[in-house]
Amino acid sequence: MREKLKVAIAHDYLTQRGGAEKVVLAMARAFPEAPIYTTLYDPNGTYPEFESFDIRVSPLNKVKYLREHHRSALPLLPIASSTTKIDADVVLASSSGWAHGFRTSGTKIVYCYSPARWLYQREAYLGTSASRTLRGLIAASSPALKAWDRRAAKSASKYFAISSVVKSRIENAYGLPSTVLPAPQSLDASLPTEAVQAVEPWSDGYYLCISRLLPYKNVDKVIRAFEHGDRRLVVVGSGPQEAELAELAGPNVTMVKDLTDAQIRWLYAHCAGLVAASYEDFGLTPLEAASYGKPSAVLRWGGFLDTVAEGVTGVYFGEPEPTAIAAALTALEDRRWSQDAMDTHLDQFSEQRFAEALQQAVYRASSASQRLDQKV
Repeated sequence: MREKLKVAIAHDYLTQRGGAEKVVLAMARAFPEAPIYTTLYDPNGTYPEFESFDIRVSPLNKVKYLREHHRSALPLLPIASSTTKIDADVVLASSSGWAHGFRTSGTKIVYCYSPARWLYQREAYLGTSASRTLRGLIAASSPALKAWDRRAAKSASKYFAISSVVKSRIENAYGLPSTVLPAPQSLDASLPTEAVQAVEPWSDGYYLCISRLLPYKNVDKVIRAFEHGDRRLVVVGSGPQEAELAELAGPNVTMVKDLTDAQIRWLYAHCAGLVAASYEDFGLTPLEAASYGKPSAVLRWGGFLDTVAEGVTGVYFGEPEPTAIAAALTALEDRRWSQDAMDTHLDQFSEQRFAEALQQAVYRASSASQRLDQKV
């Protein structure tokens, strides 16, 4: 009798509440018995749903400071990844820099958000907030880290890219082919909501910006786009630029963080639309907004080109500049938007389609490995 297929999931680190972590949860729902391997895990920093899964961490996780400041661990993560061996028939690695380097006794499939930004897009990733020490460590170790990164990439049997722009980056960085598989939109608009007290006085309308507060997200440009006029903005997120952006925010801008899913749903339900000026590898938030029938104004770049249907779910602006953002919001307000058209667009980003594609890839990889073993 054939033994049950052993599947494991690997992810860089579970310390944040972002789109990548939502993808890992979708993977875990597709493979509910799979353990999740990661370098760092902070239950208070990421989604509480992870507590119901089998999370297995590296020795680095014993250091509280690294759990709470994962970017400080960057030079150490290749060691943590390379010394983690996963006993599984197939490992599904959710990676933007580390998980593809986990060793395994079986076959490895990589779901790639981008080849490591801190190696190939260092200035955009670190911005001006990173310490001189961290910058120096990454610069000095970059040649060795790139060599490690490319060896790790070659250890995979298959690559999935989250978007078309990432597919091109994988080819450029590793010389490897990949298949575009969009991340799923899993926010359920039918579930209950919970009011966000700081925003409740504005429940008759505001624009929403949900983002990690990092330089390449351009949240400062979004805030400046609201300096004139009577539009209101709610920024949801945390990150190294939090204090800087709080100083920039005027009385018509409210910043909140550490919200529950029910509160996020409330914000989408009451907003006038979403705005995003970030250099995204995949644009998840416009899909979430569309599930509530809310249009988006987004930067014409990267992953947004895959997820936003112009005139159906949103409008584009060409540069991450306040005047361009404000003009896009005017264009958004001048249009009428159809929930039915948005729902049709969203069908291609369902979690069911995502899970089925991964399940097929896992079982094909396992079958190919078994055929190879039989030949040997």
